[in-house]
Amino acid sequence: MLRNAPKFYEVAKRIVEITEDCIIVAHNAQFDYRILRTEFKRLGFGFKRKTLCTVELAKQLIPDQPSYSLGKLTRALGIPVSDRHRANGDAMATVKLFKMLLSKDLSKRIIKDNVKVEIIKRLNDTHKRIIDELPSITGVYYIHDENGEIIYIGKSKNIKHRINQHFTNDSNKSKKIQLLAKSVTYEATGSELVALLKESEEIKRNKPIFNRALRRNSFTHGLYIFTDDNNYINLKVSKVNSQEHPITTFSNLQSAKSFLNRVIDDYSLCQKLVGLSTSKSNCFNYTIKKCDGACVLEEPHESYNMRVQELIAKNSYSDRNMIIIDQGRDIEEKSVIYIEDGVFRGLGFFDLNHQINNIEVLSSIITPMENNRDTQHIIQSYLRRNKRVKTLIIENQ
Repeated sequence: MLRNAPKFYEVAKRIVEITEDCIIVAHNAQFDYRILRTEFKRLGFGFKRKTLCTVELAKQLIPDQPSYSLGKLTRALGIPVSDRHRANGDAMATVKLFKMLLSKDLSKRIIKDNVKVEIIKRLNDTHKRIIDELPSITGVYYIHDENGEIIYIGKSKNIKHRINQHFTNDSNKSKKIQLLAKSVTYEATGSELVALLKESEEIKRNKPIFNRALRRNSFTHGLYIFTDDNNYINLKVSKVNSQEHPITTFSNLQSAKSFLNRVIDDYSLCQKLVGLSTSKSNCFNYTIKKCDGACVLEEPHESYNMRVQELIAKNSYSDRNMIIIDQGRDIEEKSVIYIEDGVFRGLGFFDLNHQINNIEVLSSIITPMENNRDTQHIIQSYLRRNKRVKTLIIENQ
């Protein structure tokens, strides 16, 4: 392979060009960087770049691995590697590993520790320059001040468009962001659900100054059930409280009512028993023969309750072991959200050629995240709005 390869001095200029204003990421970066500096020193050139080592990052973010060699680590994490021990194969494996490490770094220390170096060289850049360098992709974005601190975290299905809105909006908050913003970094997610979950988690962890107004719950109303004196399961929508556990939650009352109107048709439910009719006799749908008569005790409560239970099972993942599979960051991967015993455990990405029905492999690629009412609301409302999303029930092994 080396017989016909170019000499170092023939490629040195190109190496300088492609690493300008960049951070060199490598597996065991100290070794690679030392080789580069030694070769440049022979040419009389002082080569200096900032580096990041995926070995050191992996030890911090994925502790207790039996080995941190590139081959064994990627195999343990389910990262496909082709052309091992060749420059391109190892480089692509390192790229995929680094993406996973960035995803697992919920406190964003990697970004915050290194973005300041880049900002110093771009302090005089205009907002237009920042926007021009951003992609039109789905993901989470981070707006930094001149010290590299994150002042705002957001998510968008089009990051370029959303940052443009931040920089052109004339609201008081936008003006304050515009005054302090010196750089924008981002993390591609592919999936809007992943972006929503990461945004929620990272706002809580990092507490950016312009996200503080968003600490309130993103939902106001919940769907609850009770059994009436005639043994029919009733649905009701009311404001979320800490005493009761809702089947699912909604951003507002209107959203909840729209949901009830849909399930009345989808599950042949009674308007009175879902709280949308206050009639003292039968509901209106009974008059037009769209209700089977639960409101006047004509339909047996057993058959009616069975349909209500189907609705509950469809809109709640309580006590379930399941994974939600959605879009990935490119066409060769998918995102996965892991729920164990009804508890949201975290999320990650996997290659389409890789099987994830093995719990050990699944656990290794997952970035652990906090389970709370916000994450439950995000997941449930997303599944309601996106019927194409694939869900798989995992049997206990």
